[in-house]
Amino acid sequence: KYTHLLSNDLDTLLPNFIVSRIRKKKLFYDSHELFTEVPELYERNFKRKIWAKLESLILPRIKNTYTVCNSIAVFYSKKYNIDMKVVRNIPEDTINIENYEIPKEHSDKKIILYQGVLNKGRGLEFAIKAMEQVDKSGVLYIAGIGDIEKKLKNLTSDLNLENKVIFTGRLPYNKLLGLTAKAYIGLSIEENIGLNYYYALPNKLFDYIRTGIPVLCSDFPEMKNIVSKYEIGKLIGKHDAGYIAEKINIMINDTKKYKLWKQNIKKASLELSRENENKKLKIIFNL
Repeated sequence: KYTHLLSNDLDTLLPNFIVSRIRKKKLFYDSHELFTEVPELYERNFKRKIWAKLESLILPRIKNTYTVCNSIAVFYSKKYNIDMKVVRNIPEDTINIENYEIPKEHSDKKIILYQGVLNKGRGLEFAIKAMEQVDKSGVLYIAGIGDIEKKLKNLTSDLNLENKVIFTGRLPYNKLLGLTAKAYIGLSIEENIGLNYYYALPNKLFDYIRTGIPVLCSDFPEMKNIVSKYEIGKLIGKHDAGYIAEKINIMINDTKKYKLWKQNIKKASLELSRENENKKLKIIFNL
């Protein structure tokens, strides 16, 4: 018993499309990312071509589509002549934040936080190497698991940075937000390895904003638009450990600028709300 079908990303689209035609039900497509440009497919041309072909056959036939940011929406709209809407993945304001206990040895430290999947292209190797040159008041927390977790831990060990780089593993979302709220800076320093990362508007950026912490982001269109529009942090123009360390040191030592960012984040969070995004969803689903 159902009235609508919803596909999250390209890998669920084919079966839903077939069912929608057989049952004559309305199909909606929610594109969480630019699927054919994800790092997992970027260097696998054969698989990438298969997914791209599937996308080109089905997506132009779907009327109800939306994605997470304007850049991806424009990409798909131009490529397939469709009207793809934008619904940003901003978290609910009503989620309870659980306390995260910071170890005593870090109680006086300024936490530089990365949260999310530990995959290639997230800038994590550069962040770890940067900690060699980051002020002694800073400590890097990496919250999440992923394909390169072991590699990152080995790099941390090789550089003797176990005291400055902490891996928390996977955390329940409520507790993760508890850690986020205690951080000093939030990192979103993806590398330009395909359009999916270049056009990215990561969920973690909105988590940082929701919990009130300034951000250090890659100078890519969607992230730059948020950071520059609301003046809530700094951007990096290249991926180099020394350069990133310099940016972090400025952020943790410029108290006047930091206070301004914090004030701006409060204003930004009023506009960047789940409630506003839900209004867009209701229009799309005609609710």
